[in-house]
Amino acid sequence: MNQHLKTIAQELHIQVEQAAATAALLGDGATVPFISRYRKEATGLLDETQVAAVRDRLGQLAELDKRREAIVASLGERELLSPELNAALQAASSMTILEDIYLPYRPKRRTRSSMAKEKGLEPLARAIYVQENRSVQAASFINPEKEVHTAGDAMAGARDIIAEWISEAAATRAGLRKLFAREAIVTSVVVKKNEAAGAKFRDYFDWQEPAAKAPGHRLLAMFRGENEKVLTLALRPPEDRGLAILQRFHVKAQNEAGLQVALAVEDSYKRLLAPSLENELRNALKERADREAIRVFAANLRELLLAPPLGQKRVMALDPGFRTGAKLVCLNGQGKLLYCTTVYPTLSEQKSREAGKTVVDLCAKYSIEAIAIGNGTAGRETEAFVRGLPLDPGVLVTMVDESGASIYSASEAARAEFPAHDLTVRGAVSIGRRLQDPLAELVKLDPKVIGVGQYQHDVNQAALKKGLEDVVESCVNSVGVEVNTASMELLTHVSGLGPVLAKNIIAHRNEHGPFGGRRQLLKVPRLGAKAFQQCAGFLRIQGARNPLDYSAVHPEQYGIVEQMAEDAGCTVVDLMQQESARKQVDVRRYVSDAVGLPTLGDIMAELAKPGRDPRAEFALFSFAEGVNSVEELQPGMKLPGIVTNVTKFGAFVDVGVHQDGLIHISQLADRFVKDPAEVVRVRQQVMVRVLEIDPARKRIALSLKDV
Repeated sequence: MNQHLKTIAQELHIQVEQAAATAALLGDGATVPFISRYRKEATGLLDETQVAAVRDRLGQLAELDKRREAIVASLGERELLSPELNAALQAASSMTILEDIYLPYRPKRRTRSSMAKEKGLEPLARAIYVQENRSVQAASFINPEKEVHTAGDAMAGARDIIAEWISEAAATRAGLRKLFAREAIVTSVVVKKNEAAGAKFRDYFDWQEPAAKAPGHRLLAMFRGENEKVLTLALRPPEDRGLAILQRFHVKAQNEAGLQVALAVEDSYKRLLAPSLENELRNALKERADREAIRVFAANLRELLLAPPLGQKRVMALDPGFRTGAKLVCLNGQGKLLYCTTVYPTLSEQKSREAGKTVVDLCAKYSIEAIAIGNGTAGRETEAFVRGLPLDPGVLVTMVDESGASIYSASEAARAEFPAHDLTVRGAVSIGRRLQDPLAELVKLDPKVIGVGQYQHDVNQAALKKGLEDVVESCVNSVGVEVNTASMELLTHVSGLGPVLAKNIIAHRNEHGPFGGRRQLLKVPRLGAKAFQQCAGFLRIQGARNPLDYSAVHPEQYGIVEQMAEDAGCTVVDLMQQESARKQVDVRRYVSDAVGLPTLGDIMAELAKPGRDPRAEFALFSFAEGVNSVEELQPGMKLPGIVTNVTKFGAFVDVGVHQDGLIHISQLADRFVKDPAEVVRVRQQVMVRVLEIDPARKRIALSLKDV
């Protein structure tokens, strides 16, 4: 473990003591949000990203140790484990090095080399490989009973053995691996018979670029094209460069034996090494592209989850439709369904008038403060209809991204909450709640259905799931959760809880009424001291007897705050409400072995703004009036839009025409942009210029330049 901690510290550019403290906390069951928020002194101020990196690397190194133990056990059972081999295995610092060392000893299926050995040709192979300056007596190995009929047969078998030796030599593989990583070319060509069906991969029908420089999104596109049998890919360096490396390693003499080794080198490269290392490179490039895609998805998801909430406002939500009408729901400030109906604002003039009267009457009846309209089919038309009604000027009207709402509406959670209502009602409720609090509503969905990813269905699904779960957990805990109103899905992501404890909290809440303080959580079945320690600081209880229960101050720090108040001659409430009282506190007086200035600084910031929401203020957005379809767009138009997705090649923007446009990375700024995330983020409101419209391919090219 000590060596692993040194490795982690070196890789992450942190101190060994920081890595050790983090590893100890993780081993004790602490979560990433808890460690980064409430154990700053222990870790030396490591942030969430660094703590997660330590956790992930510890997991990878544990897998390395597990594989090492399995290899050592296998070699021991087969009596192949020499002290030198064991030392090499113990010193292996990566899975690649470990597998290279093990390769010659790995049990394998019958090969050309093993068949040659069965024919007794291994001594001939050894004699040839030495390449001494004397003739090779292959004729003495002729044995018709073993199908070695000529000296040529013997030579061929010996070369097969040498070829396998060459392919299994760790130094050889390491040298060639560097060549593949440095100089391999990705070559993509179309499979002619599938050319028409694979038109979307047209850019890669005849494509070449250095593998080391190929961006992840392009690699994933080509890999997908290959999986769909539209493209054929090759990833190899120039063959002569590979052969030259092998010859330097293995051809030692200019004689008959050296000539045979040179032939074995060529065979080993073409038949064994190149395919093997190409496969390795494919996996490495895929992993790199996956990591990049997951990072992009995670960053987009974070922006979406932390989008500004409207707050506890009374909302009317409409899930639009042409023929089927718009499902309308009215919600109270906590998202509770008060009323539902269907209106038909776009079906006919008569139906439109009836719908208008219904909307106006319901707005008055339920004191509606905002109207949320789904941005799907008939969304812009419904928005125009609502904006044309004689509503109170104080009623906000805005469109809401409804991605995944239909999936939520068919979920078990939605059915459990609204067993008496159909899918359309549940979908409309979800749209309204997304306006009130995007985080609380979106955590009910699998992040993959939200639509802010890049090739999310092509990447490693386990890695994607883990990466996105980290983002959801981070967002939920950074905002905090009101325990008396939170859904099970929201509570599930709170540090230290999970689905079982979340379910138990809600059951206890339903049976005994709202929690009056954090300590009451200890009465929840199976929620013990450890879980309480992990979750308490992230749970809020509005109106609790102890005002600190609505803050991010952890219960284990309440004593410090109470001592501060006593020393200042005031109450805890005074500290939270009066800046003059807080100015009397000298935090240096409260430094101890367990609590240092970083934590004390957090406590004072929280006392100034207890339960503060880190999300930005809600800002109303409206699309351009009169532009509702792609056909109404014209090059040169300047339009307001909302960024819906950020990828490595650009950003997609909704301008209100039911088809997102693309701002290519080259059109994001008047300077070179390496990463679109430097310029834009998901849900950002932007003004764009239309460059080009291609209705046939459903493509809209946009620009942020000259706007």
